[in-house]
Amino acid sequence: MANRLGAFEMRRLEALSNTIFGVAMTLLAYDLPKQKLMVATPDWHAIAAVYGTNLLALLLSFVIAGMFWFSHQRRLAYAPDGGRAAVLVNLLDLLSIILLPVTSGLYGSYSQARDVATLYAFNLALIATINLVLWVMAAAPGRHWQMLGAPAFSALVFVVAFAVAPFAPGFITFIWPLAFIAPFFAAKANGGDGEVS
Repeated sequence: MANRLGAFEMRRLEALSNTIFGVAMTLLAYDLPKQKLMVATPDWHAIAAVYGTNLLALLLSFVIAGMFWFSHQRRLAYAPDGGRAAVLVNLLDLLSIILLPVTSGLYGSYSQARDVATLYAFNLALIATINLVLWVMAAAPGRHWQMLGAPAFSALVFVVAFAVAPFAPGFITFIWPLAFIAPFFAAKANGGDGEVS
């Protein structure tokens, strides 16, 4: 336990979080081989028709979970201990990550469906917002507000995408990539030490 009374060593969450992020990044890969190609000698078109949307969902889930895993690891290193509230919010963060393969799988299969796109956008906005809250909790004691640049930018991008999703589900795919600019904001704020969300 940390030296302060009531404090918790946040690194104790590392094994749990690594497992959860690992599952979120790879779970969709387990369903890929289960689908059968209906032709004797499949070509690229047949392969893309059967596996294309599933591969897109897998890629999205992997990249987004990886982005937030990196942020999570940096935050654990930056703030090695925290109180009960930090532990509870971290667990809520991990719960939102657990939902990522489900919403990514739905989005990969039904990306043009308004409700599916909105659900997926909500999941991403939730993850990014909780990530920002955790960074605020980590940065507040030392008043290191420059650490909030990347998570704030990512949260803004994902919340805007969530607001747009019910009205233009096809357009949100052009908004989400902006979140990957976040490391450049962090690098600038932290004197060249890049950090993702």
